[in-house]
This record gives sequence, C-alpha cells and structure tokens, in this order.
Amino acid sequence: MTSATAASTVQVHRVYIKATPQAIWEAIIKPEWTQRYGYGGQFESEPRPGRPFKSLTGDDMKKASAEMGIEVPDVAIDGEVVEANPPHRLVLTWRMLMVPPGETPQGFTRLTYEIDPIDGGYTKLTVVHDLAEAPRLVSMVAGDEESSGAGGGWPWILSDLKSLLETGKSFAEITN
Repeated sequence: MTSATAASTVQVHRVYIKATPQAIWEAIIKPEWTQRYGYGGQFESEPRPGRPFKSLTGDDMKKASAEMGIEVPDVAIDGEVVEANPPHRLVLTWRMLMVPPGETPQGFTRLTYEIDPIDGGYTKLTVVHDLAEAPRLVSMVAGDEESSGAGGGWPWILSDLKSLLETGKSFAEITN
C-alpha cells in the first residue's frame, strides 16, 4: 500500500486484494460489510449519481470514543454520490462531521474508489482522496495521527478491508 506524504492534499492509497471487483464493491457500499471493518461505520446510500450518502458511527466507535471522553455524532461522514460505475469506480463528495467541540466541519472533499481486476484473482483497489477543501484532515486520513487516538486513516481502513475479504475476519474479529 502506498500513500502520499501527509503534506499533500491529494492522497493516493492502493492495496491489492485477493477478491473479485464485485466483492470489493459490495464491501465498500453495503452496510453489512462496512460495519465490519475500518471504524465500523455503516454506509447508507443508493450508489447513483446525485444521491446523498452518509456513514453512521457504529456502537464500537461510540464506546471507544466515550472511553476517551469524546462524544461522536451519529453521522460521521456525509456527502453525495458523484459517479457510480459498479463494480469499477465510485466517486463521492466526502465531509467529516466528527470534529472537536467548538469547531465546524471543513468543506467537502472528493473521494474516488478505483477497482481494477488484475491477473491471478486479485483486484487493485486505489483510493484517491482530494482534501484541498479540508486541509486540517490531511494528516488524520493519512494515518499520521494514530498515536493521538485519531485512528490509522486510509492505510488502516484498506488493510482491514483486505484482511476481511481474504480471511473472513476483520482486525477486531481477529484480536477478540
């Protein structure tokens, strides 16, 4: 997996997963999958251009945040579907709603999933996140603030997705 430096507002993250493009597509858009990896957010949308989407915070995220003295909203991320070409490409506007008390969410960013089959039953998943409208999030989504409790960003999410699709278990399921 590769990623741009945290100083860059356009980040590219790539992972190779032993799964079909359809399986990866479903893991990105279906709530029964999205709540099992990464931060356990439940994706809610009909993946068609112009449709709103949101990612709900899961019970595990709420509990972990509460233990750190942080209250999280029910909706972690919102936006709109810009483009949907299943199972190869999904483009969203993306806005993080979980912000410290007293702060307002930054602007909408652009998130692109590119899903390309390659030889040997693998699929290349590339996530391009343009954070020009949310510069305060650059280091967080790059995973550079993991030690401060902000999580591992896209590297964590994509690694967990890979684990889930290849082994049937997410990181949380493996460690419990």
